[in-house]
Amino acid sequence: MAPIIPDPDKVKSFRTAAAFETWLRANHARETELWLKIHKKATGLPTVTYAQALDVALCWGWIDGICKSFDDQSFLQRFTPRRPRSIWSQVNREHVARLTAAGRMTPHGQRQVDAARADGRWDAAYAPIRSASEATIPADLRAAIDASPQARATFATLGRMNLFALAFRTNSMKTPAGRARKIVALVDMLARGETIVPQRMGAIARPDRGEAQPRPRRAAKHS
Repeated sequence: MAPIIPDPDKVKSFRTAAAFETWLRANHARETELWLKIHKKATGLPTVTYAQALDVALCWGWIDGICKSFDDQSFLQRFTPRRPRSIWSQVNREHVARLTAAGRMTPHGQRQVDAARADGRWDAAYAPIRSASEATIPADLRAAIDASPQARATFATLGRMNLFALAFRTNSMKTPAGRARKIVALVDMLARGETIVPQRMGAIARPDRGEAQPRPRRAAKHS
């Protein structure tokens, strides 16, 4: 899985949610991505927050993506127009309900909601990360992991973010052949001691585990 490298020309920062909305109003239909530079709370620097930015993006038919570290004071959050057939989360459905009640949804954002309702994606929205556990890992993926001692050892260290990512990537595949290839790639990644999402601590323990385990590496340029 090759890393996504931010395009420096696509990096922008905004002091307020209103400033970000002004940019989206002018650019939502012609830009293909934005790397939003968000200052960390501890810096005290004026900045649109992630939560504020997500609200604005949903209102204009955009969606958040990968997050990248930038420097000691800030990080980059990728936003892009929502693609046709893109999967919805239950959390974002709840955000849309709140934004609709507040009268903030634009026709551009509402079209994405209407399309998802029409083709079933709205009702098929996936559960939040907080519900992720070993029990939510698809049976075919879990069997492949268990067949590899190295992959199984890395799997034992994973927190909820990585458990969610494993299940989401497997269940997002559209064909049996694609699903099989994805499972092979994910197991190979775990066998190398790598993870989809960087583990947040040097030693990771889950409630169903005892002693903390060494931190796996983040996945590099492997497919």
